[in-house]
Amino acid sequence: MTQYILLIQGNTKSEAVPEEWAQFFAMARESGFFKGGSAIGMDRTIVGDVSTAKPTDHIAGFMRFDSDDKEKVLELLKIHPVVLHGGSVELCEMPMT
Repeated sequence: MTQYILLIQGNTKSEAVPEEWAQFFAMARESGFFKGGSAIGMDRTIVGDVSTAKPTDHIAGFMRFDSDDKEKVLELLKIHPVVLHGGSVELCEMPMT
């Protein structure tokens, strides 16, 4: 089973309505891939070398998915409200430890 984290960027061209989010979450849960997530607040603190840190204020949230079939996760993400409203998300494979 491969684990993925989805980074949700706050770059939509229009706002999704609550019904779109509810529909997406219902389909995500039904898929069996969705393992949770959260919005990310704007109160952020960098610890360590702040001179080389890159800001992440464009990241608005995250989701986690587990699947043996990346293509099925990518198919589900085509109906993600951020994507439908002109924004972008980034699916990142998590290394196995």
